[in-house]
Amino acid sequence: MKYGIMMFPTQHPVDIAAVAQKAESLGFDSLWVGEHPTLPVYGSQPFPGSPDGVVPPAYSWFMDPFVALSRASGVTKTLKLGTGITLIPERNPLLLAKEIATLDYYSGGRFMFGIGAGWHKEETEIMGGDFAHRWTQTREAIEALKMLWANEEAEFHGKYYDFPLVRSFPRPVQRPHPPIILGGAAKSVFKRTVAYGDGWMPTRATPELIAQGRNTLNELATEAGRDPQSIEIIAYLVPADRERLAGLEQAGTDAAILMLDCEPEDAAMAELERIAQTVF
Repeated sequence: MKYGIMMFPTQHPVDIAAVAQKAESLGFDSLWVGEHPTLPVYGSQPFPGSPDGVVPPAYSWFMDPFVALSRASGVTKTLKLGTGITLIPERNPLLLAKEIATLDYYSGGRFMFGIGAGWHKEETEIMGGDFAHRWTQTREAIEALKMLWANEEAEFHGKYYDFPLVRSFPRPVQRPHPPIILGGAAKSVFKRTVAYGDGWMPTRATPELIAQGRNTLNELATEAGRDPQSIEIIAYLVPADRERLAGLEQAGTDAAILMLDCEPEDAAMAELERIAQTVF
């Protein structure tokens, strides 16, 4: 099983370049960052990450994922670079296609495209997304992205995105495109993964969830005429616990991503070494 690190945002974030260099030297396979372009102070839905449902101010401290990962790519050679996750309904696919292709180009084909549709209604709507139909919008955006990456000239005509014949360069190093990893654990995520994804990435997964998910993906992939082994399972934000990690691997996990609390910087580096000693 491969191991990666996810940098969690804080009010005083550590330099991602320093974390990337250290993670690569310690043997980690990948580095992941999250995304929230903006977070409204008030929202109609409770925050799923706290008991009282209130979004803590530090949670809004997200660097732009593509700028941050490009900085990490410049100081590493083998470390994979992932978004966990890109909020697809909040981004224009024409711009996103170029950002991803550019990062994949400069990193030598190391980008991993973790995607999701978001949980914050007001944020999605502020950024131009259709919250009620965000996964429908997400699929349409992915279809447009694939068209742009696969062809020297591409056009797309859908409900949410409509553009005439255009050229979009550069194209990704990874062909036909960087791996598309769907986040979440809702029942419909499995059908979506088989339909247009390359992997599944549930958050805080248990061995039981992974085993059930692997069986479901195997069945759906076989029905769709896909090789089940072409679908990667990544357990996202799991604790650095040997017993838990062993259970995840036995259940069918291909990679585990562990959270690094990045405040302050010297403590973050010490924590990164502690995690490495636990998993390697």
